[in-house]
Amino acid sequence: MISAIVMASGFSRRMKKNKLLMEFDGEIVIDRTLKTIKKSKVGEYILIYSSDEVRDIAMANGFDTYHNSKAHLGQSESIKLGVEVASKDAEGYMFFVGDQPLLDEETIDTLIDTFLDNKDSIVIPKFRDKRGNPVIFPASLGIELLSLEGDVGGRDVIRNNKEKLIEIKVANSYAGMDIDTPEAYDELLRIKKSKY
Repeated sequence: MISAIVMASGFSRRMKKNKLLMEFDGEIVIDRTLKTIKKSKVGEYILIYSSDEVRDIAMANGFDTYHNSKAHLGQSESIKLGVEVASKDAEGYMFFVGDQPLLDEETIDTLIDTFLDNKDSIVIPKFRDKRGNPVIFPASLGIELLSLEGDVGGRDVIRNNKEKLIEIKVANSYAGMDIDTPEAYDELLRIKKSKY
């Protein structure tokens, strides 16, 4: 069973407003992301939040929500909280960011299928030869994930376990795009208008 852990407690500093609550193609960004996750083969739904509005949207989508009181210490706190609250039956932890509005369930399921065939591996997508999200870590690396500090994400764990890494080239390169900046948001709007 795969636990989805959506890291949604950041501060959107480069966007200067909560990017998860922005609108994209007639939907709220985080709502769109969560609905996509619910269509996939994920077995458990967890969201780590700091905003009550994000929490309410997650609860409406059937996610278990956990407040990150240490969000100011960096992304590692979301990772650790997610691992701590995940089911003991989880074989893998699948970490999502909330601002990938073009992520599709086919991409998620491809990563999950690969992991289920290689349950001690770290499975990471590549979009146009660049690593992205979501990433699946095996439960066997839970202790390492719990030891992370600062705003590092899972990079250190990946670096320390290169032999476990499986990279999946994703055909839909747009699926990996996020909206960290106003420019990235504008680019996604242009892609949506021309491509979809």
